[in-house]
Amino acid sequence: MIELTVNGIKNKVDVDPGMPLLWALRDELGITSPKFGCGVAQCGACTVHIDGKAVRSCQAHVGEVAGKSVVTMEGLPNRDAHPVLQAWIEHQVPQCGYCQTGQIMQAISLLELIPKPNDEEIDEVMSGNLCRCGTYPRIRAAIHAAAAKMAEK
Repeated sequence: MIELTVNGIKNKVDVDPGMPLLWALRDELGITSPKFGCGVAQCGACTVHIDGKAVRSCQAHVGEVAGKSVVTMEGLPNRDAHPVLQAWIEHQVPQCGYCQTGQIMQAISLLELIPKPNDEEIDEVMSGNLCRCGTYPRIRAAIHAAAAKMAEK
């Protein structure tokens, strides 16, 4: 049994320590916001936070994250009122929505590292998150808007 703390809740899972965290989250714990996109950490659809850092859960193994804090979209504090989510809605970022939880988790991590990023910083940090619908200009605008809201507080 491996103990995982996910969204502030301690869980025990009976899986191989080499199982990708993505599958433990989805198949064992029923947490569906991280999505399978590529399986090789190239698309970002599976992005979660591990100890506050954005990580591709398809490449993180369950045994590696035991004892660490895993946060998914479902576990964001005040999720519906979070400035990044509000900016995503205001800027109508999602089209199909498949990549959006990964995009949002990466954007939150970006704003924690760089509270007022410029376009180049946004593009660099977000470049590992692919959007097949091509909403990159709206993603960038939403990140700028969220940064401004977060600076007000």
